[in-house]
Amino acid sequence: MKKLSIRNIDQGAIMKLNKIFKNAFLITIACLVLSACATQKKTGQMQGDVYTGKDTVEYLASGVPDRVFFATNESVLTTASRETLRKQAAWLRKNSKVTVVLEGHADERGTREYNLALGERRANAAKDYLMTYGISSDRISVLSYGKERPVDSGSNPLAWSKNRRSVTVKAN
Repeated sequence: MKKLSIRNIDQGAIMKLNKIFKNAFLITIACLVLSACATQKKTGQMQGDVYTGKDTVEYLASGVPDRVFFATNESVLTTASRETLRKQAAWLRKNSKVTVVLEGHADERGTREYNLALGERRANAAKDYLMTYGISSDRISVLSYGKERPVDSGSNPLAWSKNRRSVTVKAN
């Protein structure tokens, strides 16, 4: 039998402490790395449950945003959406040969059928608004993707708000 001494106990305790410090150090480094990834600056804002879209919007033309956003289960245009569509209408009036497709989208919640219908209502709301500014319905097609093409695959209010949209794309 091995004789137990104070020296053996101290070495065992020291080994355990070294292991604890090593693990704590590795966890601290991992947290720092992950927090650095999570500090990405968001330029869009939430207004109620509608995303303003500043960091997801692309452009139909220079200075003309390509998408508008909607509230949950809504196809009513917001003030910001109407302003975007007025810019699109002005650009389309200057470019009379261009035809567009309005793509309606929904977030992941709800059935496939419900979201396809909602996406279509959203695209039609945008189409109707463009038509009030003189754009012929012959130049505008409507297509609904429902929840099939999310711009953000997250399952949280910010991701859902980014996905509730209508996007205007050139048809040609």
